[in-house]
Amino acid sequence: MAESETRYRVGGMDCASCATKIDTAVRRLTGVADVSVSVMAGTMTVRHDGSSDLKAIEKKVTGLGYSVAPLAGTAAPARTQGSQHRHDHGHDHRDHAGHDHDHPHDHGEKEIEGLHGHDHAPMAGPWWQSRKGRLTILSGAALVAAYAVGHLVPAIASYAFIVAMLIGLMPIARRAIMAAFSGTPFSIEMLMTIAAVGAVIINAGEEAATVVFLFLVGELLEGVAAGKARESIQSLTGLVPKNALLEDNGQTREVPAESLAVGAIIMVRPGDRISADGIIISGESAIDEAPVTGESTPVRKGVDAVVFAGTVNGDAVLRVRVTAAATDNTIARVVKLVEEAQESKAPTERFIDRFSRYYTPGVVVVAALVAVVPPLLFAGPWGEWVYKGLAILLIGCPCALVISTPAAIAASLSAGARRGLLMKGGAVLETLGKVTMVAFDKTGTLTEGKPQVTDIISFGPTEAQVLSRAAVLEQGSSHPLALAIRNRAKADGVPVPPAFELEALPGKGVSGKVGGETLDLLSPPAARERGTLSAEQDACIMALNDEGKSVSVLLVNGVAAGLIAMRDEPREDAEAGLAALKSAGVKAMMLTGDNKRTAAAVAGMLGIDWRGEMMPEDKQRVVGELKRQGFVVAKVGDGINDAPALAAADIGIAMGGGTDVALETADAAVLHGRVGDVAQMIELSKRTMRNILQNITIALGLKAVFLVTTIIGITGLWPAILADTGATVLVTINALRLLRIKI
Repeated sequence: MAESETRYRVGGMDCASCATKIDTAVRRLTGVADVSVSVMAGTMTVRHDGSSDLKAIEKKVTGLGYSVAPLAGTAAPARTQGSQHRHDHGHDHRDHAGHDHDHPHDHGEKEIEGLHGHDHAPMAGPWWQSRKGRLTILSGAALVAAYAVGHLVPAIASYAFIVAMLIGLMPIARRAIMAAFSGTPFSIEMLMTIAAVGAVIINAGEEAATVVFLFLVGELLEGVAAGKARESIQSLTGLVPKNALLEDNGQTREVPAESLAVGAIIMVRPGDRISADGIIISGESAIDEAPVTGESTPVRKGVDAVVFAGTVNGDAVLRVRVTAAATDNTIARVVKLVEEAQESKAPTERFIDRFSRYYTPGVVVVAALVAVVPPLLFAGPWGEWVYKGLAILLIGCPCALVISTPAAIAASLSAGARRGLLMKGGAVLETLGKVTMVAFDKTGTLTEGKPQVTDIISFGPTEAQVLSRAAVLEQGSSHPLALAIRNRAKADGVPVPPAFELEALPGKGVSGKVGGETLDLLSPPAARERGTLSAEQDACIMALNDEGKSVSVLLVNGVAAGLIAMRDEPREDAEAGLAALKSAGVKAMMLTGDNKRTAAAVAGMLGIDWRGEMMPEDKQRVVGELKRQGFVVAKVGDGINDAPALAAADIGIAMGGGTDVALETADAAVLHGRVGDVAQMIELSKRTMRNILQNITIALGLKAVFLVTTIIGITGLWPAILADTGATVLVTINALRLLRIKI
């Protein structure tokens, strides 16, 4: 039976144990093949065989105390696996913007009040108005009241603390029982419940009530921190204006941006945000792309240039033809991609998940042994050792450890996306830091992708006259070399009078008449056939060819009047980008289908190894050879004709802008096509792995310290719970530092 995929928005997850509980519970349902849950994105993707009862899935998640709503038609770049079966096309904008979140769901299921003290995330409104905030305040008030009652009527103090404890513990215990029935018996809630009830039994009711309150405070802080991480990427959707000025029968009227259809014409005034991805059909302006790509300098764009939704129009009115619906514009795709990427786990994360599966039951066993062995074998006081066992239970919670990796990865994916660096998940992010060789395509990757006039050489007339006559002949052509000549003529402001009797000479060039002159613009072999080139002129052409330039010969009345040389020039940032890779200890190589002379010329300018005259399968073969030599290879190309090589590399990186990015083939993409961004991606990966190592050290280090101090009797239940929630909050805050990286 064909597999299908359904995505859900899950409200209320704020630490990795939440995701584990949901994953374990849903995985056990009939027909479910795979489950991916992202705490940071607040989403769950379920792959199922079609026999699954989707309502049962929702009911199971709701039963655990989380809210769940199917993401009705979420537009996403299809995953390589099972992508043909997706049925989530189109965005639910309310969810992405983080609004409309504290209401009953579209499908009528209400969240079980108080069952999971968790809120929809990111928290809508101030924390004290959230359900979790209200429960924490209530628990704190009950604790203060218990202290007051205990002071005034000492005889009933212990009962007052038990009541205060129960107010906070009831929702926690309910969640613990639900999780146990769904396949997660050793949840933090269960450990907390056992510790609190045990503390009451050994007559430590005051501490039990305090610990429950501290636990709720810790969870509240985790929720706030997780919300911050989530908001970072979801705030991108807020960049797209709500309204647009639509041209309709010669009139402009304001319409909701979401309603814009592909092909619609919109007007964008100076200073306005552009409300859709599109192509400029009239006007020229400086576009501030910083909100979307992180590009600090405004980019000058004119007719036929691509613009992104959310970018800011600078100084002139533009008319833009819409090329993508609101649900499929660049920002929507980036948000979608990052959310999906957060669901795919990195190798480190998978290892820690497996480790925690054995670690938590192990902690329960150790706690039980600490509570029982000393009194039974060494006549230790029961009360003291049971108390220590309960403290160890709390120290042992794996929350901080389990969230150490996904928090850092989510922050990095978000930080990268805000700068136009897109990565398809934790595994890609982790592998990028290990890359030792980057193989670049040439055309459109290391070079601009379109030829430019580099030399104008005259044999008699002025250079301006040579350029003017060449532009006259190329007026009607859309060939890239013709466009290069016309663009140079326009840039230099030379006159281009109309031509007569224009005639294309297939494989040779073009001819025509202007002002009584007969003009020909020919390839060098065609000019040689006419016998018009002197030995000196021929040597000049050969020298230009050796530099990888294409040459056209201008004849005026049958006599050679000048040469125009063109070449696809390296991108402005190519040299600096390759230097950044070199300084990071990463080698680079250029693989191109161009002739060896052109390849050698461009590679010489950039100081890079090269291979020329390569077919797509040759590029794939070279990537394979590099891997066999022990390199971890990233292949950078436009993602279309390079598909085999991109797939063969350890990491395939697509270069390009907006909707043209071939994300289906590539593992990662550079939205604004700068060569230097590849080095930045690698650096971001290395920083992330360092951050993960710091997080694991914090999580395990704090536990080790408090484990020792608890056993030797220095610390008790209070510091134990602080060690757990404190570590989780510290780890999350450390991960959030990655959001502020200036790359």
